[in-house]
Amino acid sequence: MALSQHLCNFALTSFRSLEALSIRHAATLSAFDIQHKTPVTRKFNPLPKAQYGGRHTVTMIPGGGIGPELMQHLKEVFRVGGIPVDFELVQVDPKTGASEDLDYAITSIRRNGVAIKGNIETGSMEAGVTSRNVALRNELDLYVSVLDCKSYPGVSSRHSGIDISIIRQNTEGEYAMLEHESVHGVVESMKVVTAENAERLARFAFEYAKRNNRKKVTTIHKANIMKLSDGLFLESTKKIAKLYPEIEHNSMIIDNCCMQLVSNPHQFDVMITTNLYGSIVSNVICGLIGGAGLFSGKNYGDHYAIFEPGTRNTGTAIAGKNIANPIAMLNASVDMLEHLGHMTHANILKSAIDTTVNIDKIHTADLGGTAKTSDVIENISKLVLDATRSMKWTLQ
Repeated sequence: MALSQHLCNFALTSFRSLEALSIRHAATLSAFDIQHKTPVTRKFNPLPKAQYGGRHTVTMIPGGGIGPELMQHLKEVFRVGGIPVDFELVQVDPKTGASEDLDYAITSIRRNGVAIKGNIETGSMEAGVTSRNVALRNELDLYVSVLDCKSYPGVSSRHSGIDISIIRQNTEGEYAMLEHESVHGVVESMKVVTAENAERLARFAFEYAKRNNRKKVTTIHKANIMKLSDGLFLESTKKIAKLYPEIEHNSMIIDNCCMQLVSNPHQFDVMITTNLYGSIVSNVICGLIGGAGLFSGKNYGDHYAIFEPGTRNTGTAIAGKNIANPIAMLNASVDMLEHLGHMTHANILKSAIDTTVNIDKIHTADLGGTAKTSDVIENISKLVLDATRSMKWTLQ
């Protein structure tokens, strides 16, 4: 009996030591590793993800419009830089009502853990046709979207020195896709807000602010009119804000927020928004500091992550005309590399993008320049190749 008790105590002590070691080392792991390799840190049973010999496999969904064109350029930059990522190409057709391609994309992302995608247009305005973008986020529980809007010194815009992060609810709110025609000519659309999702979004936002040394979080709402739905969203963020007394928290009504963004955007730091408000606010900010072609978006859940251009639209670019701005897609790939833990390659690519946009000022037409897509890619590829050749690679 004594021996049995001794063995139990030894096992318990060993487990606690292992747990403490896991938690202590979690901070040094990549976000991908935290998601999939530390069950003590993430309370779920992780599936093994696609990683072989230091290389990651990532699901690539080109989408429609300029997506396929930009993905080809992205793969070329990765080839030139010797970046240890392999792409599993998955086509999702926005023009069909069938779901087989979307189901396969979801299966691929669940297998790989990470995806990069272009925009997938909803192919029909008819009732019953589901948005593929929304379906992806809902099926994978990607409950938060992060958009970092930071001014580029080399891009002429209405405001300079802007640095705002938008933390957007991604799976409910106005995008719940619950609509019906109660009687002919009368359509009702449901807006869904739950305390659980509002609180975990707010907790993510405050943790994000804490990790990135941000000082202020603003909740965007319309609780003066939508007293129950937005009222719950606002109260949930206030509840979580009390757990972070070192971070300032305030709130602002969405219409006033848009006016304040145009007149004085520097008052904002981190913003928490519902689904629709986040879409509106992100497009306003991007329009102020360079347009849709620059900024990337990150979609996170506890299990999976998807990276894409931030404003989810193609602007005025036409596919196949060699005039699209590739920067947003390349920035999405930088976010992806950081998430996977390939920090050296991420920094090389990020530096090449910054040099191209801010110093060499090779700008496509949407930024007021005359460069073609291929001109931007050629310059970035050259910078990536030069930086990679000059690196003194060592085993970590």
